Amino acid sequence: MSKIKDIDIMEVGDIEEGEKSSPWSSTIVVLRMTTSDGIVGYGEAPTTLMTKPVIEEAREMARVLKGKDPTEIEKNSLEVYKHSFYMPESMETTSAFSAIEIASWDIIGKTYGVPVYKMLGGRLNEKIKAYANGWYSDCVSADSFAKKAKEVSKAGFKAMKFDPFGDAYDEIDKEHLEHAVDVIGAVKDAAKGSDVLIECHGRFNANSAIRMARAIEGLEPAFVEEPVHSDNIMGLKRLRTTTNVPIALGERVMNKNLFLPYLTDDLVDIVQPDITNCRGILEGKKIASMAESFGVEVAFHNAFGPIQTAASLNVDITIPNFFMQESFEHFWPEWKKKLVKGGYKLEDGMFTISGKPGLGIDVNERILEEYKVDGMEPFNPNEPSWAVKGTWKPPK
Repeated sequence: MSKIKDIDIMEVGDIEEGEKSSPWSSTIVVLRMTTSDGIVGYGEAPTTLMTKPVIEEAREMARVLKGKDPTEIEKNSLEVYKHSFYMPESMETTSAFSAIEIASWDIIGKTYGVPVYKMLGGRLNEKIKAYANGWYSDCVSADSFAKKAKEVSKAGFKAMKFDPFGDAYDEIDKEHLEHAVDVIGAVKDAAKGSDVLIECHGRFNANSAIRMARAIEGLEPAFVEEPVHSDNIMGLKRLRTTTNVPIALGERVMNKNLFLPYLTDDLVDIVQPDITNCRGILEGKKIASMAESFGVEVAFHNAFGPIQTAASLNVDITIPNFFMQESFEHFWPEWKKKLVKGGYKLEDGMFTISGKPGLGIDVNERILEEYKVDGMEPFNPNEPSWAVKGTWKPPK
């Protein structure tokens, strides 16, 4: 019987210049797991100013799971739950375990010669609609957003997400709100027929979120993402009673049990679990199935690297309540574009998947070695790492 023999944890990326499209993902954590019979699987964990803690937690996961059977995903999850006292709500723990869980699925698929999605119910969606993100670096004025939106549309995308709120945080004043409305209108005019999705990054208090939603409702966004601070459940309930704008959230909700109140209280239209922090592929599939029972759609959060994309697509292709898939691929730096070969393609704003065993990808070991780093991603005291570079500025 195959056992987990080695777990190698690597930080890969650029800690000097950082990444423009997603500064929070200037580095990524790649996990390589090898079995006793020599099969290798890959996983990925998120960073976002927690790179070092996630790496250390992954090392703790390795202590717990070395010698275990990688095919026993439920059993291994419960084992980690037993030993990790804060797992249910620790982003570091769930992220570290997710990387191991993803690598386990990669190994299982390679062992049996089937793609992961075949083990999750099989192909349902032939093509996966992508929405572009990370495209608007250095955009501040409505004209600058419109110019880049045209380029995104020409690249084949029929949907794009962006944050039009500049340096507003917690509260939003009249100037910032009017500017955001101008930006959204300019993007809609520049990319006619495209869906626009509005990113709030969980930045607003409830009253500001209510004013924002009322102001943009007539522009018909496909959704507004994380309109209130992520822990402000009562504020979200207040917002929900004042607007018909579809609400999306979930990248900071770390398992199916924590998603349940959002569904039972009708607080969300599109859930956005992150395969790399919600305990992995199996939990992601469970969350999608639970959301289906409430008529809620799924758009997996996908803001890090290509292993995350491959894992997310293997679930997307199987679920009936799929909405859209977030995509930064077109705007990645070259090292990230070259990190994996095969597995999936992105053409004309649509993903297709290869159907090769496991995750379907071949990881470029040369890139892993060449771009290996040791440190936290860049920190800019004048712009939060979760903002697309060059956008945290007053209206212009």
